[in-house]
Amino acid sequence: MIEGNWGWRLSLGGAAVPAVLMVLSSLWVSETPNFLIGRGNYSMAKRKLQRIRGVDIDVQAEFDDLVAASEALNHVKHPWSNLKMRKHRPQLVLAILIPFFQQLTGINVVMFYAPELFKTIGFGSNASLVSSAITGGVNVAATFLSIYGTDRWGRKKLFIGGGIVMLVFQSAVAALIGTKFGFSGDATDLGKSYSGVVVSCICLFVAAFACSWGPLGWLVPSEIFPLEIRSAGQSIVVAVNMLSTFVIAQGFLVALCFAKYLLFVAFAVCVLVMTLFVIFFVPETMNIPIEEMSRVWRTHWYWKRYVDEDDNGARISPIEMI
Repeated sequence: MIEGNWGWRLSLGGAAVPAVLMVLSSLWVSETPNFLIGRGNYSMAKRKLQRIRGVDIDVQAEFDDLVAASEALNHVKHPWSNLKMRKHRPQLVLAILIPFFQQLTGINVVMFYAPELFKTIGFGSNASLVSSAITGGVNVAATFLSIYGTDRWGRKKLFIGGGIVMLVFQSAVAALIGTKFGFSGDATDLGKSYSGVVVSCICLFVAAFACSWGPLGWLVPSEIFPLEIRSAGQSIVVAVNMLSTFVIAQGFLVALCFAKYLLFVAFAVCVLVMTLFVIFFVPETMNIPIEEMSRVWRTHWYWKRYVDEDDNGARISPIEMI
């Protein structure tokens, strides 16, 4: 147990550790081929692309597409106006709904209010801090599974698999808390074994999020925008994510007082809806260069109605799309 006023100092100061690691690791971050092409350094851009794809792979066709897209980008004066065009409707919808759904999983409720949440379901003050530290550790550890599997299993499979697991354990948490507390919230002691089951379900929920919707909620939107609207599109992704985080964080405690365990049922329903959304409306983006994403939209059962095609259905170059 930490005595005095050192608890909050250590927890707050501990955030400096990952911040320092981020600063140091940024020293080894190299420029992307797109960035180098935009500055006219074509030879280094091609070497970077070969390093990314593999030195034995012929990258000339992809490199030519990158150059053409970069030249097209120089002619774009109003990316926000382009974003509203009908052919960019799929990207705009995903840019809004993916970060919005990411917050409706309830993950920030668990991470922000973990100590208070665990105290509410029967843990002591020290145990609640330990339990929140455990969920944080699970969050970090499970992220490595996403790093391993994203380019092996595909984005969509991780989205769907993570959504199913989150649905199961979010529902389990709601059932466990609802069974013990009811709607009145009068119960005060869950018992060690019962509390352990609740914590296990929460940890499995966090692990499912960390290997699916957590990182992919940022990765997939970054892969769907063509160069001419990427800056505007990514701005929307960040804005929706931060706004949703703010609203849910501010409204959670009030909603918990009124809805009790039914709040977790509501989050479970949201997880179900967003998993169905991925199944039917989110295309697979694994191993598809950004410049080739127009082909993906044209073959999608729903989004193809919004994407312009030439008479032969051939791929339209980035310059022709402007």
